Amino acid sequence: MNVLLVHAHPEPRSLSGSLKDLSVERLRRNGHEVMVSDLYAMRWKPAIDADDFLDHDSQAPLDVAAASGHAYATATQSADIAAEQEKLLRADAVILQFPMWWFSMPAILKGWVDRVYAYGLAYGVGEHSERRWGDRYGEGRFVGKRAMLVVTVGGWADHYSERGINGRMDDLLFPINHGILHYPGFTVLPPFIVYRTSKMDAARYRQTADELSARLDRLWTTAPIAYRLQNGGDYEIPSMRLKSGLSAGRSGLRIHTAED
Repeated sequence: MNVLLVHAHPEPRSLSGSLKDLSVERLRRNGHEVMVSDLYAMRWKPAIDADDFLDHDSQAPLDVAAASGHAYATATQSADIAAEQEKLLRADAVILQFPMWWFSMPAILKGWVDRVYAYGLAYGVGEHSERRWGDRYGEGRFVGKRAMLVVTVGGWADHYSERGINGRMDDLLFPINHGILHYPGFTVLPPFIVYRTSKMDAARYRQTADELSARLDRLWTTAPIAYRLQNGGDYEIPSMRLKSGLSAGRSGLRIHTAED
């Protein structure tokens, strides 16, 4: 299988950098081909702009979605974007690895998504009408591919628990797992989270490495997060509100996962 690992940390000697190296070695040992996009090492340009679209008329206003769709369809994107899209299309599984900074991913990784997820590739796919809002949320170009987050966090796990002051980690990662990954069709696995990164000693690192290795070994067998399909019958059309009676007694973002 082909695995794309997108890594976002500026220090290769960091815990995140060490876990990235461990993941690459483990996956290759298991016989997989691993492609690595180490965004800081690549000096990835995070800001989408007119320079990304090679035949954009500099005198015309920039409509990002329209320009993105045209450039993707006509192969007139900048070379760095096209190279990352090729990796995405080749990959059977994608791992996004990053430290949680200010309750989200680093800006450089968000910029990778902004630029690589072109119209016609990750969105704007399928029928768009009064009866169907495209092939998204469980459908789309990346159906059949798996995706998983590997996230390092400075705070305590309790701080991100049901009643923790920072909010539930599942809720904080919902825009990434449900939006960036489930939206274009990935099968999304539960994330691998490492808390209290500043308190990592040798013994705990060995335990963390063993746990991450085990997760990587089960990359194709781990049960995914049971996100609902947009076009699977659970949502009213055209409002796209969850139908009455589903997720009764539940609230918040958890209503968008199917009950056990």
